[in-house]
Amino acid sequence: LSLEASISEERFLQEIAILADKTDITEEIVRFSSHVVQLKNTLTDENPIGRKVDFILQEMNREVNTIGSKAMDSSITEFVVQLKCELEKIREQVQNVE
Repeated sequence: LSLEASISEERFLQEIAILADKTDITEEIVRFSSHVVQLKNTLTDENPIGRKVDFILQEMNREVNTIGSKAMDSSITEFVVQLKCELEKIREQVQNVE
């Protein structure tokens, strides 16, 4: 048996593309940014906002969790933890509004 593994260049490039796709967080960042805008707009609304803000925060938390699971960089992971803490603080404040 040969100790050298043989892999075609095409297969290698496919695997690199799959890895790049699995770790790409662009979509999540775009959606998170959209949720931030929606949250700002909701906070300036005259209508009762408690439940709506809670739902927006849930969506933001989902995006942050996905970013965290895809992250391959410790600085991103650190940022995700900080962001989760801040979202939880906001959630606690919203519960006081309801």
